Amino acid sequence: MRGRAIFALVFVVCAGLLGVAFYMEHVMGLEPCPLCWLQRFGFMGVGMVSFVAALHGPGQLGLRVYGLLLAVTAGAGLGVAGRQLWLQSLPADQVPACGPSVDYMLEVLPWAEVLSTALRGTGDCATVVWRFLGLSIPGWTALFFALLVILGLAMLLHRGKPKGWIAG
Repeated sequence: MRGRAIFALVFVVCAGLLGVAFYMEHVMGLEPCPLCWLQRFGFMGVGMVSFVAALHGPGQLGLRVYGLLLAVTAGAGLGVAGRQLWLQSLPADQVPACGPSVDYMLEVLPWAEVLSTALRGTGDCATVVWRFLGLSIPGWTALFFALLVILGLAMLLHRGKPKGWIAG
């Protein structure tokens, strides 16, 4: 596959994952916690980088730059998913207290405090409300983010003439 096609595929995958997230929220009734929202923003960031890269059709240097942006954006999402997985692994007596909803925090708190509170996570973030093949929602997002980090790093570190799989 060529670089433009890879970035287009990543964009479509991110859009699909966001579609699943909104389906789970609005159809299945699963309320997203603050860390879930941050993971959505991570997929939005990866999707935007991929969309721009697909439109641009970069050469070798551009592939490295977009690969770095992809790895950094997906890495941030992986960190957030990892934080939520850690919260989910805590014994019940060590789980932080549940906090206010994201909507409420956005209405009454400054952005910096909303982000700080969201990154700390709340008791809501430690609750496992859905599993598929033994993985919770942040488990699946961590898997996708890890694959995207690997793809971004592969693009960043690729040397020499294009051999077809990431050529512009």
